[in-house]
This record gives sequence, C-alpha cells and structure tokens, in this order.
Amino acid sequence: MRVACLQACGHTQIRRVHHAGYGLRPANSNNAPVNNASPGDEAAVGVEAGVHSARVGRTTDPIDPADAARANRGWWDAEADEYQAEHGAFLGDADFVWCPEGLREAEARLLGPVSGRRVLEVGCGAAPCARWLRSEGAEVVAFDLSRRQLEHARAAEARTGIAVPYLQADVSALPFADRSFDVACSAFGAIPFVVDSARAMREVARVLRPGGRWVFSVTHPIRWIFPDDPGPAGLAAVQSYFDRSPYVERDERGAVTYFEQHRTLGDRIAEIVGAGLTLTALIEPPWPDGHDQEWGQWSPLRGRLFPGTAIYVCERRADSPPRSLRQV
Repeated sequence: MRVACLQACGHTQIRRVHHAGYGLRPANSNNAPVNNASPGDEAAVGVEAGVHSARVGRTTDPIDPADAARANRGWWDAEADEYQAEHGAFLGDADFVWCPEGLREAEARLLGPVSGRRVLEVGCGAAPCARWLRSEGAEVVAFDLSRRQLEHARAAEARTGIAVPYLQADVSALPFADRSFDVACSAFGAIPFVVDSARAMREVARVLRPGGRWVFSVTHPIRWIFPDDPGPAGLAAVQSYFDRSPYVERDERGAVTYFEQHRTLGDRIAEIVGAGLTLTALIEPPWPDGHDQEWGQWSPLRGRLFPGTAIYVCERRADSPPRSLRQV
C-alpha cells in the first residue's frame, strides 16, 4: 500500500495503485498503476528510469533493513518537492494535523500538556508539527530520514520565524541518550517504512522517561485489504487482512526503491507492549462532515464507511527499564 506520510515519511501514498494497502504518494507521480499480484510476486510495469520502479507489489522475499532505509531515503529526497507542493497547504507551516481526516492536536490534545516538556517528533518531514509544538511552549527536537524534507523544514522555519533543532536520523537507531524526552509523537512518519517496527518501538521507549507518552498515527490496517482507490472500486476487499507481506518497489536492477510494511492491530499492540509501553487509547478518526478533500486513497466516500487512520496513544511503564538496542 503506499501510506500517507503526513509529515514526511510524515502522508505518503497517493498513487492510484490497484493493489491492496497502498496509500499516499504525490498524485502526479510517474509511477504507473499495477495489477494485483499474489504474495511473493512483484508485478512488472514499464516506468521511467531513475527512482521510479520497474517492479511493484507485495513480496514474501526477505528485505534487508538497510536496503529499506536507503530506498525510502532516496524516494523521499526525490519526491519531497512534489509532496510539499501538493500537501503543504493542508499541513500548514506550523500546525499539527494527525491524519487526512483533518484531526488536529489543537483539538484532540492527545499529547497532553506540552509547555515546558521535552518532545521528540519522529519522521517530521517539513516539521509543521514540531513548529506548532514549539509555539505551544514545548522544547522540541525533530528528525527525519530525508535530507530534502529537512530542507523544506528549514524553509518553513524561515517563513514562520519558529526555530526547532532538526537532524537527519533513523528511528531504528536513535542518536539520543536513554530517558531524554517526556513525549514522542509521529503523524504518519517513519514507523510504516522500517522493516523492524518492533525495534523502532523499543528505541522510542528507550529515549522516553518513565511515564512518558508516545503517540503515533499510521494508515489503519483495515485499508490493506482494499485497492488503493478513493472511488467505488476501493470498496471491495481483494486481499487478506492477515497477509503481512510488505509492499515493495524495485528498479530494473532489482534494487529496492520503496518499502512499506503492514501490521494488523494485534501486531502493532504486541510491538507496543513488547517495548515496555502501555496502550492507553486507540483513536479511529471519523471522516468529518463538510470535509471534501481527497488524499490518495482517503476520500469522503471511503471515510464514511470504514476508518483510514489509527492513532495509538501509549505511555512508557515506570517499571520498564530502558534497553539500549546496541546491547541487544
């Protein structure tokens, strides 16, 4: 599925792929639609050379985590300009939008009070969320895998005058000391794009202080059973919810150029609990009346029938000692 990387790896997917699970990439992407493929098969399609892929589909082949990180870094560096041109107005320069449904942190307050608290934004993209948090009095650090997305963040900082420290980093190996933050958050950033998302959960838990909150939004896993189409064709289930095979794009040489994984609700909760976190709420934002904007597979038609976003609200258990993954 191509997800929504709202912020950077933060609303991805807007491609009209007729393959269950793909979600949000720039609508003008040069990638061609593909036919449904069985797990283990990657559909071959003719597309332009470069970062765009020659083979697209779900696969049971093992994917090296380093290959996935390299692919997604390259994809976002190449697509960031188009993504920001298409979605920047919706996301704002200093606003916290959790999802294509338009739920904002200013209304939801899922992070709790942030003034004076040290907050980490995971997969920040152009970092509108981080700048909003800074305007609310938080001490914010934001990171993303993509250099080009961070360049957009610095440009938005110049426009708003709201300064936030940004760095290029991978959620699977955070460059922060144990118990460094009170809150961590991510709006469609990073988590769907790593091979080992359980490791990412453990890393976030490691840098949180006891009692710290971790809130993140991702594509609702039920969307993986449907074609990635905002219209009537996107209402018929074509793929098993229990098929965990990832969505992968490869170039003509077979190198991975894009990676996104699927986790069921149960899988994700198991990752959360296994990282020493407690799930305190699971939010499934409804499609609001009067919201007519489509975002890839997100549309009023589909949004009124089944959820498109899942937001997990977690806290680090006080009795859970931090574990540096470098020692595991």
